[in-house]
Amino acid sequence: MSTQARIEQKLFEGLDPVHLDVLNESNKHNVPPGSESHFKITVASPRFEGLRLPARHRQVYGLLAEELSGGVHALALHTLTPEEWAARGGRVAESPPCRGGGKRRRSPP
Repeated sequence: MSTQARIEQKLFEGLDPVHLDVLNESNKHNVPPGSESHFKITVASPRFEGLRLPARHRQVYGLLAEELSGGVHALALHTLTPEEWAARGGRVAESPPCRGGGKRRRSPP
């Protein structure tokens, strides 16, 4: 099973979301082709009701502890309640371009 599929499965089981989108953005970073190391996760769940952003993110990190201790290097998290998701019209911001370790060739020091 791919890392992306494991992430999706764990988040579905742990958060019972009304919306879940797991996007592998590794290709935007300085990693080998086919990597699964950078993900953008958009999740709308009633389990986030009454929680501030750090608590929501801790829930996701807890569910994905195994992946974060392995090959997953970065998560861009958009954690919303169903009402917040609806108020945004079912959209979140695009990820910015990678600024660290970009794909440009660096000159030796």
